[in-house]
Amino acid sequence: MLIAVIIVPSGSEYDMKRIKGEIFLPGDKSISHRAVMLSSIAGGTTEIENFLFCEDCLATVNAFRQMGIKIIAKRRAPRTASLRGRQSAERKIIVYGRGLRGLTSPSQPLYLGNSGTSMRLLAGILSGQNFSAKLEGDSSLSKRPMQRIIIPLKLMGADIKGKNGYPPLTIKGKKELKAIRYKIPVASAQVKSAILLAGLYAEGETELTEIAKTRDHSERMLKLFGADIKTKGLKCRIKPSPLSSPGKIKIPGDISSAAFFIIGATILTGSHLVLKNVGLNPTRTGIIDVLKRMGGKIQATRYPERQAYGAGTPHATRQNNFEPVGDIIVQASQLKGIEIKGKIIPRLIDEIPVLMVAACFAKGETRIKDIGELRKKEVDRIYSLCYNLKRMGAKIKEKKKEVAIKGVQRLKGKRLNSFGDHRTAMALAIAGLKAEGRTIIENSDCIKTSFPDFRKKLNELTRIANK
Repeated sequence: MLIAVIIVPSGSEYDMKRIKGEIFLPGDKSISHRAVMLSSIAGGTTEIENFLFCEDCLATVNAFRQMGIKIIAKRRAPRTASLRGRQSAERKIIVYGRGLRGLTSPSQPLYLGNSGTSMRLLAGILSGQNFSAKLEGDSSLSKRPMQRIIIPLKLMGADIKGKNGYPPLTIKGKKELKAIRYKIPVASAQVKSAILLAGLYAEGETELTEIAKTRDHSERMLKLFGADIKTKGLKCRIKPSPLSSPGKIKIPGDISSAAFFIIGATILTGSHLVLKNVGLNPTRTGIIDVLKRMGGKIQATRYPERQAYGAGTPHATRQNNFEPVGDIIVQASQLKGIEIKGKIIPRLIDEIPVLMVAACFAKGETRIKDIGELRKKEVDRIYSLCYNLKRMGAKIKEKKKEVAIKGVQRLKGKRLNSFGDHRTAMALAIAGLKAEGRTIIENSDCIKTSFPDFRKKLNELTRIANK
């Protein structure tokens, strides 16, 4: 167990803590997962830059290695390289793809740790293989619902079983699946992606309809790899088709990781932060839209496509249609309470925990509705944030699918419990920066799940600001 200690000023020095500087973020977690998966089942070799070396994404890497895929990690760069060059090189992997049917039977269960993305998306791929596999996870993952993927995959002819709808999952692959037309009952990019990946192995055209638009990284990357896929509004269609490597993929910085620094810079007086090379996919930028509505001084500037993905390379045309990328500039702001609900929730579901922290320092009341899905994450994130923020003096009322937070301007440092959840731990770290006194976050080792360098980068930005 690791205990993270954050010491913040109090009394007359209270507002001296601030965030300043420029930061390059590690690669997007969702995109890193998908890049490994599609590179593995595509023909050719794929070089993936700015790959996120976190526990979740490494679980995906290890699973494909167990299934016969050669994956090489390159995490160092020459000392003469520029800072930006070093960051890219330190996070590079090379995947030697073997095509849709190139995976081999693993000799033992595939252990996926805490990664729900790994388990759900892998289930789609494994349903169309000619071998059997078992997917296992840690105690947290073993409590996450899998019936939402089991039902549609069974409709496609997959032989997949769980333990009362929960992990572990046992999958007896079938060489041919059948296409389905399916309306996804929950707003879940993981469910959508699992079915789309199974659709690569299904006879006919698989058609999906979402109840709300969710992140579309799978659709974008499938197009990048040459899949026969079409999207329009809430509908998506895919036909079985071979995949071919685009050669190189550069993963943008993770906007979900950026959100912690964005909120920190917004609520800490005197802060000014520039976040470089961040993914600005419109299905993920809900946090920017909401903060602007709350009065946040935040600006996102998108790079030209050719600049973002390297004009002149053999795959430049395909890469130009991948993911939008740009810079985000944030200044300290006085926020106001608003109501957040409906279609925007899937666009910021992972950012709700740190948004709850921001609401504690907003003038008036903030209501966040339609967030029942947070109770089915690694932990019940509504409870974990409400429990800890109340201990710090926040005024919060929670219901099954919503929270109401009255701004109090200041919180008090306490001994807090992350409940083993990475996003809870990082959100509380940001709250601790604005709290009087000392904040201790227990069980913060879980941050390695998605952002191993979080504490280091946060310390650097606050140290630079307070020189």
